[in-house]
Amino acid sequence: MSIHPEVLRLLAFLLGIIGFVAMNAAYLVWLERKEAGHIQRRIGPKEVGPFGLLQPMADGLKLMTKQLIVPEGADAILFKLAPILVMTPAIMSFVTIPYGETLVPRNLDVGLLAVFAFASVNVLGLLLGAWGSRNKYAIISAARVVSQNVAYEIPMLVVVVTLVMITGTLNLQDIVIQQAGGFWHWNVFKLSASPLMPVAFIIFFICMLAETNRAPFDMAEAESELIAGAFTEYPGMGFGVFFMGEYANIVVGTSIATILFLGGWQCPFGLFPGVHWFMIKMYFLIFTVIWIRWTYPRTTFYGLLNLSWKILIPISFFNLILTSAMLKVF
Repeated sequence: MSIHPEVLRLLAFLLGIIGFVAMNAAYLVWLERKEAGHIQRRIGPKEVGPFGLLQPMADGLKLMTKQLIVPEGADAILFKLAPILVMTPAIMSFVTIPYGETLVPRNLDVGLLAVFAFASVNVLGLLLGAWGSRNKYAIISAARVVSQNVAYEIPMLVVVVTLVMITGTLNLQDIVIQQAGGFWHWNVFKLSASPLMPVAFIIFFICMLAETNRAPFDMAEAESELIAGAFTEYPGMGFGVFFMGEYANIVVGTSIATILFLGGWQCPFGLFPGVHWFMIKMYFLIFTVIWIRWTYPRTTFYGLLNLSWKILIPISFFNLILTSAMLKVF
């Protein structure tokens, strides 16, 4: 019995995606600890392997050897299901992301819509995990997760709708192809469509930080207030899967920002496009995400909501209306 080549191709991409997510989750932790060490004038991990490079492996082995204990009175099904609900959509989002002109597992015409559909399940996983663990700090965290998600999905989606109006497609590969020819063709500099496109990129980036629960918007975790928020009752690999899901979502968020605004795999000078340009842009954005976390303190919850409802949402809607008018007139 022969296996269809398309099935083999999808299996190869699936294994590649899982390996890519696992390596990123492991070594972004190492990068974060090293970067935090430099910012705070300390050394960071250095004992396990050269430059501490084997520390993520040691941490992973330690987590896998710990037993997943369900707290007394907790809903065992929800408690065990929640980490899977956080991790699975993050992995599925990679299926539609084009890292190169031919390097995409499945080129969907509605790829952008699919990524946001998968991303919306993430908040459900955190909510169910917090609710199922029957811990008061975790339940407070769940309420914060929902409020934060509602507040920041609106401006993010308005910015995405603006991009779709400009590009006329939901296909991520087509969006990148339209930005070929140099950095002045990237959507972030497409001032002929709207003079507020650089602002739209900043709004998208801020919303991405909030959607992935990264500082200064990590209100759902907030160690000093809620111990670890939704993850308080999770030991061992239960916590480890949440942790991997957070870093996978950062990679997905920065990948989408790279595709929508920074030309994806396109070269800034129109020469030698390829996967390497995608990786350079994506890891630069990830470096910025980590830098922001260790530079700015956590905001207050009301400050977080006010930033979205009073500033980001009005500006994003104004940009949408302005773009509509400019596309109609010009």
